[in-house]
Amino acid sequence: MKTWFGAAAVCINENFEILMVKQGLPDEEKKWTIPSGGKEPDETFASCCLRELYEETGYEGVVERLLYIKTDVIEENQVEVHYYEVVITGGEKTLHDPDQHIYEIEWKSAREIQHLKLSFPKDRTFLLNYIEKKRMTTEGM
Repeated sequence: MKTWFGAAAVCINENFEILMVKQGLPDEEKKWTIPSGGKEPDETFASCCLRELYEETGYEGVVERLLYIKTDVIEENQVEVHYYEVVITGGEKTLHDPDQHIYEIEWKSAREIQHLKLSFPKDRTFLLNYIEKKRMTTEGM
């Protein structure tokens, strides 16, 4: 079984919304996910995360911390994706996706995420829990 490695950027704004992209191949239904993609052989997981963030959204950021590593089997491939908490530091909402699989870029609230068609439905619980933890940490200060 082949292993695919990737990284994902979890970005949250002051309104507790998560940065998401609507993506898909030209002939498939478009679904929502956080900015993410495959790791190149010569890059770290963190640098992959920031590259994908820029390519898919136009935003630049800094990695704050590793949140978790997801392992799964998708279409007979072992998948390992490193999810990072990223703070946006610059850039502007622009598509730079060389694969041309990104169609929209939006900040989504917990309420919206509960009902979105996600590319990776298993991420829904993680994203909702992440928003709640950030809200509790911020409001508890």
